[in-house]
Amino acid sequence: MLLKACSSKWRCKMEEDFACLYVIRGEPYRSGTCLNLSGDETLVGRVSDFVIPDLAFTNAFISRRHFIIRKEHEKAVLYDLGSRQGTEINGVRLTPHTPYPLNNFDIIRLAKGMTVLHFSFMFAEQTLEIEPLSITSRLEVPDLRLTIHWEKRECVVEGKRIPMSEKEYLLIRVLHEKANQLVTLEEIRSRVWPERTLGAEGYSDVSLDELNALVYRIRKKYGKDTFLISAIRGNGYVLESELKSSYRKWE
Repeated sequence: MLLKACSSKWRCKMEEDFACLYVIRGEPYRSGTCLNLSGDETLVGRVSDFVIPDLAFTNAFISRRHFIIRKEHEKAVLYDLGSRQGTEINGVRLTPHTPYPLNNFDIIRLAKGMTVLHFSFMFAEQTLEIEPLSITSRLEVPDLRLTIHWEKRECVVEGKRIPMSEKEYLLIRVLHEKANQLVTLEEIRSRVWPERTLGAEGYSDVSLDELNALVYRIRKKYGKDTFLISAIRGNGYVLESELKSSYRKWE
């Protein structure tokens, strides 16, 4: 197995500084699980009696041999292995058996968005959590109807009109502009809090607690399933919009 796993009570140091996959969502792993891509090849798929991938998920929509990541000339190159449901990177479906060099912050989606991974060449010490999720925690995509009136700065959720505050509007706007892509913490700080001063090192003085509180307020005010905002630990946030694309209207 190429996946190096540690108890959540212990700290792990990556053996080789190459690349990692972070699980945003995907059974049996907890969100935030860090997967070290230290070998020349890493097979991702669904565990079975005949195939045990290096990174094994349990979702039935994931093929036994779904995709492979190869280390080629110090690059991580992903190949979809002809999976039935396909592999998406940043919202674009890949052509099977075609090389795709991965870049920092790429978002990989499998199984109709029920499994989401974040790729990164950047990492330090990580706490790896491999406790299985409860079966009751399986992703459910609700039949929501959402319209956003940007000029009026209001959302209409299931027929209910909800005005957006200035900060809610700015955060939702910047995340929507880069839907299904990672928006870094620094970009969010500069776009949502342009009035804030820069610290000694040239970075905004907006704290993580302040940013997390804004995300929490949005989830609570509009409903936790209205905006699927996923945190990429230490890097930023991703607005996942394709899961409800058939129900959503942006104006």
